[in-house]
Amino acid sequence: MVVSGFGRSPPLMIAGGRVFVFPCIQQIQRITLNTLTLNVKSDKVYTRHGVPISVTGIAQVKIQGQNKEMLATACQMFMGKSEAEVAQIALETLEGHQRAIIAHLTVEEIYQDRKKFSEQVFKVASSDLVNMGIGVVSYTLKDVHDDQDYLHSLGKARTAQVQRDARIGEAQYKRDAVIREAHAMQEKVSAQYKNEIEMAKAQRDYELKKAAYDVEVNTKKAESEMAYQLQVAKTKQRIEEEKMQVQVVERAQQITLQEQEIIRKEKDRWPKRQRPLSSTKMEPWWTCYWRSCRWSV
Repeated sequence: MVVSGFGRSPPLMIAGGRVFVFPCIQQIQRITLNTLTLNVKSDKVYTRHGVPISVTGIAQVKIQGQNKEMLATACQMFMGKSEAEVAQIALETLEGHQRAIIAHLTVEEIYQDRKKFSEQVFKVASSDLVNMGIGVVSYTLKDVHDDQDYLHSLGKARTAQVQRDARIGEAQYKRDAVIREAHAMQEKVSAQYKNEIEMAKAQRDYELKKAAYDVEVNTKKAESEMAYQLQVAKTKQRIEEEKMQVQVVERAQQITLQEQEIIRKEKDRWPKRQRPLSSTKMEPWWTCYWRSCRWSV
């Protein structure tokens, strides 16, 4: 609200609230502080490469009631105007800046980088509308289209490029997969060969140790068998010696028995009368025998 007239120089600006007004000598006027939504359309604007496109943006604007300088400027610019008139002025300003920015960009830049386009329109329009006491709350690019099927062709080209990149990517992925699989197979085979080599080494070491153990065991066995055979031979020899000793004893006994038998027979052959008297001292039998034979002759 703006109160002017008697006692109000400069006019009193109130952004919300109450005020007392003297009828007839004071006047009260209102200016909208609502947020205005603007549909900014720019039809068939030629881009930097001469391609006509149509762009639609959505902007949110409002008169800044908290800033006294901007509020005073807005009061000077729009006092007595309706909300629709204020919105139309802001819309035309935004559309002019939107067209100017479209003319400096290519279709690809606008279509592919909408955020950058929106930021440029917001920046340029804000610096201009702030001089009118209007602040741009936000701006968003809503739609971009053309009647020449340029964007459609661009989309086809991009689609073809994406499909080509997809095919290339798929081929590269398959190639990498084959390479990785070959590397994995090579590592597997290498690991298998290495494992087999280690097993062969272990088997070789086992065989060598087993052979050494077998040699040692066989040597011990041979020594044991030789010792056993030697002991058996010694035992047999001792047995043979004992047998020979027994035979010698038996032979000596036989000889003694034979001698005794001969003596007995000889004694039996002598007549009792011819038997010589034995001396006091015992003589050998052969002496007696010789004497008897001599006397007999």
